[in-house]
Amino acid sequence: MTLEQDQVFMQAALAEAEAARTLGEVPIGAVIVLDGEIIGRGHNLRETSNDPTTHAEMVAIRQAAAHIGHWRLLDTTLYVTLEPCVMCMGAIILARIPRLVFACRDPRAGAVGSIYDFASDERFNHKVEVSEGVLGGECSKMLSGFFKELRAGKKSQKTL
Repeated sequence: MTLEQDQVFMQAALAEAEAARTLGEVPIGAVIVLDGEIIGRGHNLRETSNDPTTHAEMVAIRQAAAHIGHWRLLDTTLYVTLEPCVMCMGAIILARIPRLVFACRDPRAGAVGSIYDFASDERFNHKVEVSEGVLGGECSKMLSGFFKELRAGKKSQKTL
C-alpha cells in the first residue's frame, strides 16, 4: 500500500470515528481492507451497547469475518484512528491480521508501543506489521476536541 492509499482508508476510519462522536461515544473508528475493498467497519459503541468489548476494532473484525465467512483475516489491513488496546491487539493477533495502520498513540492504554508492544512480542505466533501516524494530527484533534467538549459540559452542569 502507498501512503496515499493508507490516507484514503484512514479517512474512512475517521468517518467511522465521527459516527461514534455523533452518538456521544469516544470518537474512534476502524476499517478493514482486503484487496482494496473495505470489508469491515466499526466505531466505538461501548456506551450505546453497554458492552465493553464493542471497541471500533472489535466491531470491524466481527464484520470482516462475517463478510469473508472465516475468522482468519489473512491479507487484510486494519486502519484505526487510535492505537489499539490490549484486548484489540489480542483480537488482531488471533484474527491473523497481517498489517495494522493507526493514526495516533494512546499513552493510557496503547498496546503497540505506548504501554505494551504486542505487535513485536516474539512470544506470539503471529507478527503484525505496523505503520503509525497516518492522519495522526486529524485524529488527535478529533479526540482532544471531544474530551474538551465533554469536560466543558461537565463543568457547566456543576454550575446549574
